[in-house]
Amino acid sequence: MDIGIRFANFDFNKKPFMVIWEVTYSCDLACKHCRANSSPFRDPDELSFDEAKSLLDDIESFGKPYPLVILTGGDPFKREDIFDIVDYGVKKGLPISLSPSVTPLFGEKEIVEMKKRGVKAISISLDGASEQTHDSFRGVNGVFQRTMLLWDACRKNGLKIQINTTVTNLNKTELADIFSIVQEKGAMTWSLFFLVKVGRAEDSLQISPQEYEDVMNFLYDAGHFVYTKTTEGHQYKRIFLQRMSAEKLGEDFTKTIKVGDLYFFLREKLTRIVKDKNLKPREPRTPMNINSGKGFVFVSKLGQVFPSGFLPISCGNIREKPLSEIYRQNPLMRNLRKPELLEGRCGRCNYKNICGGSRARAYSYKGNPFSEDPSCIWEQ
Repeated sequence: MDIGIRFANFDFNKKPFMVIWEVTYSCDLACKHCRANSSPFRDPDELSFDEAKSLLDDIESFGKPYPLVILTGGDPFKREDIFDIVDYGVKKGLPISLSPSVTPLFGEKEIVEMKKRGVKAISISLDGASEQTHDSFRGVNGVFQRTMLLWDACRKNGLKIQINTTVTNLNKTELADIFSIVQEKGAMTWSLFFLVKVGRAEDSLQISPQEYEDVMNFLYDAGHFVYTKTTEGHQYKRIFLQRMSAEKLGEDFTKTIKVGDLYFFLREKLTRIVKDKNLKPREPRTPMNINSGKGFVFVSKLGQVFPSGFLPISCGNIREKPLSEIYRQNPLMRNLRKPELLEGRCGRCNYKNICGGSRARAYSYKGNPFSEDPSCIWEQ
């Protein structure tokens, strides 16, 4: 049994594992937790197609193995040249994926085109196990049913799909039921996003620190049946190591990890689902050791470069400097790769080299990206 964290074949001081590019902030949905605070209208100052090509050229200059390139928004399909951007990146050998919004702009025709043009995968959101919950998140009726249809179309056409779920107070008790849908319909990965107060996200949507611990322990259990990952839930790496170690030693993990009512509620539902479906467990996939500015970088619609889309401190603009130079040389980017600079409980933590906490959440609450992550209850 492998007990460890996956490290990409990358020197994170030299290049990122993943580049997220917000090609537009325009979107026809009105999601309650939208990071981009999107609008139906495009910004006239968005990167042009020529600037898009220059950005992709620079990503290519990082060298093989190339970073993953995720085209997101807003809604990428609000750009008329989105397939031209895809074609240019794919011809360079870059692994291109898309994160479209589920609107009439995205249908089976676009799925067939993406597959034909060499898109590696797409990700779509499922924030509720019911039409009522999911559509209330999206601010538009009918999105849940359309999501189910497009999910089926991706599977039919052989396009890999990741399902994203943002964990909030509104859907925390539905997570086991969402798992059931993901397992039944099939997905490359189930990715849980943990809310950071940016864009339209509000504090009232946040779960408590204890509930973070509960959900991540549930995610470890669910990971025996579907591949899972987290965004801005970095303590999952610590929980993963603790749970794997306890399994190997045959110990009760609750002696070292404090779990609460939400965990036991979700575990009971998961146990029932596994039994009813006669699911067979497998070894869960180990999380990757990446964080804001450490293997991860975000480019905005205007060319601004951020350590992540949830950490709104600009480190430069690709209209002035290449992305490669900003990622390698910007002082904040460099310092985010130094766990010895972390403060508070994160600075004292014996897991700081593999977890590091959410730098975005620390900044959101404290105005300091190196302060402790307020969502974590672990104290060594």
